[in-house]
Amino acid sequence: MNVRDSEHMIAELNCKEPYELTQELKEADLIIINTCSVREKPVSKLFSEIGVFNKFKKKDAKIGVTGCTASHLGKDIIKRAPVVDFVLGARNISKITQVVDKRHAVEIDINYDDSSYAFGEYRSNGFKSMVNISMGCDKSCTYCIVPATRGDEVSIPSNLIINEIEKAVKTGAKEVMLLGQNVNNYGKYFTANDEKCNFTKLLQKVSKIEGLERIRFTSPHPLHMDDEFLEEFASNPKLCKQIHVPLQSGSSSLLKSMRRGYSKEWFINRCEKIRELCPEATISTDIIVGFPGESEEDFEDTMDVLEKVRFEQLFSFKYSPRPHTDAAEFDRQISNEVSGARLTKLQARHTEILDEIMDGQMGAEHMVYFDELKAGGKVSGRSDDGKLFFVEGSEELLGKIKKVKVTKTSRGALEGIVCA
Repeated sequence: MNVRDSEHMIAELNCKEPYELTQELKEADLIIINTCSVREKPVSKLFSEIGVFNKFKKKDAKIGVTGCTASHLGKDIIKRAPVVDFVLGARNISKITQVVDKRHAVEIDINYDDSSYAFGEYRSNGFKSMVNISMGCDKSCTYCIVPATRGDEVSIPSNLIINEIEKAVKTGAKEVMLLGQNVNNYGKYFTANDEKCNFTKLLQKVSKIEGLERIRFTSPHPLHMDDEFLEEFASNPKLCKQIHVPLQSGSSSLLKSMRRGYSKEWFINRCEKIRELCPEATISTDIIVGFPGESEEDFEDTMDVLEKVRFEQLFSFKYSPRPHTDAAEFDRQISNEVSGARLTKLQARHTEILDEIMDGQMGAEHMVYFDELKAGGKVSGRSDDGKLFFVEGSEELLGKIKKVKVTKTSRGALEGIVCA
């Protein structure tokens, strides 16, 4: 979502201001730092980055801070770093041209609604497109700052989504990534009296777009993974067989404390349903270790889910207390030493599982959509189930789906040869 927000800002600036991108800091007239605040580390890094940019930028170049950290720190960013020219919250991206020339402007209204705003056209990769289908979040997970930075959930009208994808397809994109905090909650909240449409129906609509060959989405919420949705995922040939199912914890008691709305048993049941309906699908997840009150038994519940599901990809972190969240005030905060040891154990076991999975890919064949040139005469792309591939080739492969045979495996990617 942050990448897409950056693309939207670039598009707006390209349409309404005489800006163009540069890779050279000293050439820049405008430097935008688009931020995340899900964990503490990126927030801490922000002010050191501002200092670096201020030291090396050319005279009179502007610095803007945007995104989630902008939303929750607001004017405090300018108080701590007066060199910052403007602050633009994650829910206010469409206002970029209004603030760029307004010294010390601060726009951070998390209730601002631009769900019907038609942004200018810009994509960092012409062969695929990212499209927001909703903004904000209606959940109240006790560890998560997102509702305080991106506001209440609202769905974007389906006709705007379809129009945006059709434009991308006409300019060469064959793959779309649908974006939302909880994509499968789509349709629950619309600003206006738009046509009622849930996520499954939206997927069916998007699938009818001619020229669009692959559809991905992130992130669905386990709570809303009903059978109708999973059956559509398994049976629709345009839906890539890769699904992100955020666990957070394997302990039902911790999930309740996190206010996630599901149990360990429900999560495992949904993953088993995916494996039953679609054996070729890959499942990825998010896990937090060291959440307040996490006992050794709670952590072993998480390890148990890891063993049962055998995730193909794992994003795992130590719990990070965030402002505006209930969990930051919970008793029984877990020490950094204990959290670190648990994270190491979790990641080590997942590495073993991943090695087994990837080693088993030797000689396998996948349909790969190539979308990026790499150094050394390589081209990269992803298989239907989300595996990253590298092959020898040139720009002639870009925008094409080819059968590839795996010749070399590693944890992060596969290498192969294009089959004749």
